[in-house]
Amino acid sequence: MADPTDEPRLDEAEEGEGGGPVKSFLEHLEDLRWVLIKSGVATLVGMTVCLLAVNRVVMILKWPLQRARQIQIHPAQKVVVYAGTNRLTTFYTHDHHLGALDLGPAHSVAIQLEPITNDATGTNLVLSVHLASNPGLIEPAGKGPDLIFLDPAAPFLSSLHLALFAGLILAAPFVFYFIGEFIVPALKIKEKKYFLRAFGIGVGLFSIGVTFCYFVIMPFALRAAEVYSLWMGVEMPEWRAETYFGFVTKFMLGMGLGFELPVVLLALVKIGLLDYRKLASFRRYMIVINLILGALLTTPEVFTQLLMALPLQVLYEASVWIAWYWERQDRKKAAAEAAAENPHGPIIDA
Repeated sequence: MADPTDEPRLDEAEEGEGGGPVKSFLEHLEDLRWVLIKSGVATLVGMTVCLLAVNRVVMILKWPLQRARQIQIHPAQKVVVYAGTNRLTTFYTHDHHLGALDLGPAHSVAIQLEPITNDATGTNLVLSVHLASNPGLIEPAGKGPDLIFLDPAAPFLSSLHLALFAGLILAAPFVFYFIGEFIVPALKIKEKKYFLRAFGIGVGLFSIGVTFCYFVIMPFALRAAEVYSLWMGVEMPEWRAETYFGFVTKFMLGMGLGFELPVVLLALVKIGLLDYRKLASFRRYMIVINLILGALLTTPEVFTQLLMALPLQVLYEASVWIAWYWERQDRKKAAAEAAAENPHGPIIDA
């Protein structure tokens, strides 16, 4: 028969406020062990599912590249020069003309160099320049870098990396549930309210950050990288697939974590480590930090750097004003309590 003193018991001082059963250190270790086991199994199952469907994961990650091909950042017309079927060079023109030759309104055209005779004897050759009639020579406006593997082992290693990343995302709801089962019972009722509220807001902000990166910033960043390369005079017909996948996943994860900034700052405000004045005084440093994060997590050029830094700065400003509002509410509450304790105001001796 089990000893009743070994059963988990509620702390009498905290029973009315929650806090859960009081357990020994070994019991907490046993609970933590099961959390790790269940989380590991969920992650392994998620990785297996994503490994079997890795082609679908690749399609999802390639969408920003396909969207980038449709973005026309370069205002000039692309002209590809061919001699027969041999591609000679590529250049850009702003007036849609090459001498007297009208190139038309298309974003990308191909011109053909062809030797012809200009006399009856057929001995005097000149070089004719005309628009290519072969549609296979004309690059579509959405043409951009293709993804390739350069190593025999690269497809398998890349599949494992993608399965790990996608499996973690797929298993995240279950992992968070298991962690919540371990943490939430030990919290008081007020602490549970703040924890669940912060968790819900944090998940929402992370999802917004990843979505904003995937649909808005990523296509512009990829297109800007290609345009900058062309401006340097170097074409980018192909990208290494594993490098592209790593960049995209790091970019989305970094943006999602960056959107967690208000949750972290306001949690520090609630526990008293930060206040409105400290946050306001740190504003100028935060601008520099956001610009640095924009350079590290995106392609290191100004346009996409600002696209990432601006939302982070807006979130920081929102955190500053929320902290100001909380302090204002606390001052009003303290003034109301003081007035309730002394409704007739201070007594002044004559």
